[in-house]
Amino acid sequence: MLRIAVPNKGSLSEPAISILAEAGYKTRRRGRELVLTDSTNDVELFFLRPRDIAVYVGRGSIQAGITGRDLLLDSGTSAIEHRALGFARSTFRFAAPLGKMTSLADIAGKRVGASYDHLVRRYLTEHGIEAEVVHLDGAVESSVRLGVADLIADVVETGSTLKAAGLEVFEEPILESEAVLITREDCVDDPALATLDRRLQGVQLARSYVLVDYNVREGDLDATIEIAPGFDSPTVSPLMNSEWRAVRVMVPAKGVNLVMDRLHEAGARGIIVTELTASRL
Repeated sequence: MLRIAVPNKGSLSEPAISILAEAGYKTRRRGRELVLTDSTNDVELFFLRPRDIAVYVGRGSIQAGITGRDLLLDSGTSAIEHRALGFARSTFRFAAPLGKMTSLADIAGKRVGASYDHLVRRYLTEHGIEAEVVHLDGAVESSVRLGVADLIADVVETGSTLKAAGLEVFEEPILESEAVLITREDCVDDPALATLDRRLQGVQLARSYVLVDYNVREGDLDATIEIAPGFDSPTVSPLMNSEWRAVRVMVPAKGVNLVMDRLHEAGARGIIVTELTASRL
């Protein structure tokens, strides 16, 4: 039975549960159960703290899990990223008092406040910077004003919180993070993991594409196919009127209205867009 770790709280939790549900797994709990057995799919879901998931996977207690790339890298375990899932995106940046620092070289010998101290320490080591990394569980932005750190390394969204604390970002991002499916090297070839991975990929594709159906005269068919060639190839079927063809094609959901406009200009008629709920490609 495949064991899958799922975040039990925070910004990762609901999207992780949602993608697993769309992939066909049982995710509904009667209460606050920590373990949910899905006998139909031969899996067990373990609802754990997001920060602990990489630890359990890395130590072999659980074969797969969904967590943040930042939490995976900060865990220092042997767990590995298997697939990026595209939600819960965040950016890690260095931030210092206004006008104080502009480059990595300025960090040398300073104190860096961070909740993800292992990640930050490794990043600095890789770039040849010696600095003290001060571990903080929260309120990282206040650490400079309180004299605990000279600068911070933290998640940056709008930057408004940093600005309120008198800080500004500098240098390139430390990390672009998002939710990821993680596992271990010795589980990569597990058929159960392959099924999970394939299902999650199917959900990602279904979320990213829509199905477009339209009718077009045979003389205009090539022009419309050039506009929307499809994921692999469009499906083209004859209609009762032999001069017309019915076309079905997958199109990226983003920008589909522009594609519809172009198809109409090229001669397509009766254009219909249908959302996808699942796929296997």
